[in-house]
Amino acid sequence: MQTLNQDIKNRTFQPIYCLYGEEAYLKRSFKMRLRDAILDGDTMNYHHFEGKDAEPKAIMEAADTMPFFADYRLIVIEDSGLFKKEADALVKYIPNMPETTILIFVESQMDKRSKLYKAVNAKGYVVELKRQEPAYIEKWILSILKKEGRQITRNTMTHFLERTGNDMDLIRSELDKLLAYTDGRDVITTQDVDEIGSVQITGHIFDMVAAISTHNRAKALALYNDLLALKEPPMRILFLIARQFNQLLQLRQLSDENVDQATMAKQLSLNPYVVGKLRTQARSFTYTALKDAVTACVDAEEAVKTGNLSDQMAVEMVLVQLSK
Repeated sequence: MQTLNQDIKNRTFQPIYCLYGEEAYLKRSFKMRLRDAILDGDTMNYHHFEGKDAEPKAIMEAADTMPFFADYRLIVIEDSGLFKKEADALVKYIPNMPETTILIFVESQMDKRSKLYKAVNAKGYVVELKRQEPAYIEKWILSILKKEGRQITRNTMTHFLERTGNDMDLIRSELDKLLAYTDGRDVITTQDVDEIGSVQITGHIFDMVAAISTHNRAKALALYNDLLALKEPPMRILFLIARQFNQLLQLRQLSDENVDQATMAKQLSLNPYVVGKLRTQARSFTYTALKDAVTACVDAEEAVKTGNLSDQMAVEMVLVQLSK
């Protein structure tokens, strides 16, 4: 991330950037900061491709177009899946692409064995933006609060992160609520955190997975409907369910390897208190059941992306399947 910050600050850019990983907030933040620094308000020299529209031929045609009264033409390619399939034309094109074109790939998953990954890595800068460790997140929160002239104690910070987890999107959303709620006061208290976070999506997800572990389908679906009533997008709910099952799977594996809780927390970038709760829940599932749950979530996401299922129905089917 230091390279990204330095390039943005100095306005000296790589020909290609590839931002990938599970931390959506950081990917979006760096994408927007790079875009703003490269274009400086210019929209005429900007192209955006996403999903199935990200065809190599269309990308190369846009890349070959000279910028209009500007230094660069910027092309952003998001969730293309190109790093998981054959893209030979683009692989051959990249080494000789125009110096006036900058590409930014933003991907959720990456196959480092692919030819495209190797071509991009050789030409530009590839960075994995994964879930951040508690120390980084705490420093980030403190920087936001400092700009707003607010303070928070260590105990309140810990309490806040126990409720939100390490999802930076969720943390930022809850932090904005706290700032608005405590407007006019300098110090954010534990009571403020409780009052603002009284209905917390991560708590619902934990309870939903607990209901699945006891085959309580009715409760799992009821919790899902509660989240829909709170205007939570189904795909975000699916992402959080998948994330929790993935965490449980990793914790189950680390437990089998007799790894201590402190090391688990460090490896998964989780608060030790949260690790304790998740370890207890992980014991409710077999290792195979956890693997099947992660696979079911991935399959449901693919079904939505390909148009075979609506997002709401896909999540319902996952809950029904896992709570059999």
